[in-house]
Amino acid sequence: MIKQRRIYDSKFLLSGKVVYNKGVSKSLHLLFSIGGNMTKEQIVRTLLKMFEKQLKQEILISNDYERNRKLFRGLCNMSLSLNGIDKQFYDLQDKLLQTVLKEKQIVDVEKLEFKNSIAHFNGDITTLKADVIVNAANDEYLGCFYPCHNCIDNVIMSASGFQMRNELLKLKSQPNYEEQKVKVTRGYNLPCRFVFHIAGPICYGEPTNQNEQDLANCYKYCLDKAKEMKLQNIVFCCISTGEYSYPNKKACKVAVKTVKNWLKNNDYCIKVVFNTFKQIDKEIYENELSRENQ
Repeated sequence: MIKQRRIYDSKFLLSGKVVYNKGVSKSLHLLFSIGGNMTKEQIVRTLLKMFEKQLKQEILISNDYERNRKLFRGLCNMSLSLNGIDKQFYDLQDKLLQTVLKEKQIVDVEKLEFKNSIAHFNGDITTLKADVIVNAANDEYLGCFYPCHNCIDNVIMSASGFQMRNELLKLKSQPNYEEQKVKVTRGYNLPCRFVFHIAGPICYGEPTNQNEQDLANCYKYCLDKAKEMKLQNIVFCCISTGEYSYPNKKACKVAVKTVKNWLKNNDYCIKVVFNTFKQIDKEIYENELSRENQ
């Protein structure tokens, strides 16, 4: 009887058939040595070979870099833990992510134009050099497990590297974990120093008073934590407006009002950046901030 094997490729990963990997082989042997002059194409193929050994499953590695890159990202997204994997995996992963980062235009938030300590930036949050960026997390605080999903949680975790999920797992073992309103991790391969993970309210239809209060608290808690850590700047994404369906305009009004009130009522100097990515949010924040500044 032939044992059936699952073959992983990018088409499978994007199909939504998510598999959670909770155990890995401790007898991992690398097929490739790590050279200082490896191209990103060679690196991602080597990483996929490592996953192939770990999963004990065949992976359809192609000659297409972009396809292999999505395949690697998807496998990382689906994996709960990489316990026992060789340290060289992280060395190679970091080299790949740093190479990809260098191909982007990094923006230092301190060079943005601020008015009353607030600025707006439209673009990729993973390119911002900041003290901290805020991730709109889900309530599990382990990142998005759906392969190559476009939510901000997946984007940030994928760009940071698997170390971020490892750190989030470790946080769960802390005795005061449930009391931590904001989960804090390092930025790893992101240009920011830290990432604040916070789960916003899920909105079913029109926001309730409780939804509004919960959303406002997300901004307050993050600002309080930034003050506690003595950070000089913070970047907010549009919390709850994506998968959690909070109406964009109403979420923006809550965000801007809450931040302005916090800055007014706290004797602490911090620069706040509202980050948008979608055109609809860009226009909403530009209109709201210009109206508030009149």
